[in-house]
Amino acid sequence: MFMSNPFAELSAQIPVAVMQGYIILMVLLVVGGTILDMMHKKSAKYFFLNAEKEKQNAKRKVGSGEQTVIAVKVLLNEVLTSGEFCNVRRRLSHLLTMWGFILFVATTAILIFGYPTSATPAPTILPQLWHIGALMLAVGGYWFWFFIRVDVSAEGLTWWRLERADLFILSLLATATFALLWSFTEYNGYAGWSTLFLILFAVSGVVLFGGVYWSKFAHMFFKPAAAYQKRTTRADGSREDMPADYDLTDPEVQKRFPDLPEYLGKNPPDMGLGIRREKPSHY
Repeated sequence: MFMSNPFAELSAQIPVAVMQGYIILMVLLVVGGTILDMMHKKSAKYFFLNAEKEKQNAKRKVGSGEQTVIAVKVLLNEVLTSGEFCNVRRRLSHLLTMWGFILFVATTAILIFGYPTSATPAPTILPQLWHIGALMLAVGGYWFWFFIRVDVSAEGLTWWRLERADLFILSLLATATFALLWSFTEYNGYAGWSTLFLILFAVSGVVLFGGVYWSKFAHMFFKPAAAYQKRTTRADGSREDMPADYDLTDPEVQKRFPDLPEYLGKNPPDMGLGIRREKPSHY
């Protein structure tokens, strides 16, 4: 199963042009949904207006070399490794979901456009990556849904409580799950089940990519830009109108905040367990 290209078998029932048209349609849905999302929320307008405001408040000019370094840091930290997540479980779940989604979508496009029939056998690694990507996506997504979501882990609500905001993660999980079930049933010759799971796979894909306007799908395009802008404001001194970090060893800072030595010294007073006195189960 893991070495079999399910789309090559599917080409005997569905024309290749239809499969390729489906992929093109999904791309158009994402583009259209993202544009509508930007128009509705005015996120792009806010982003550029805020960038201009920060330029006016900048205390120094950031050179092209420094901008390149900032872009590389954003790519390595916020984009590739999700370094903004402090919670290890949340970060691992996000990485599994993100990289699983990328592998799954990329290999789907490669298999359908490059190796759509049995006459053009795909390299073994591609079907393997397709199945691995779907599994990573399912593991990361189900881990998040059942154990990490804030309303489940902190508010004690049931996992089956649904909101419109859950459209993205649920359609994502459905797409990965039905893809794996379709591959399994097709490989083992369960014709009826294979057809059912193929239909559910296609429908969940339409919901996922067609629901961009109502889901958080578009945030993946804004996240790198927002992270880059935030790092730039730290570098040019505008800092989004936030005060600079204090040097707690500076005598002037200690003079301004005379209780610093008492509470941040070598022997601070015992103030109790604070938030650690009970397991976080609410806000």
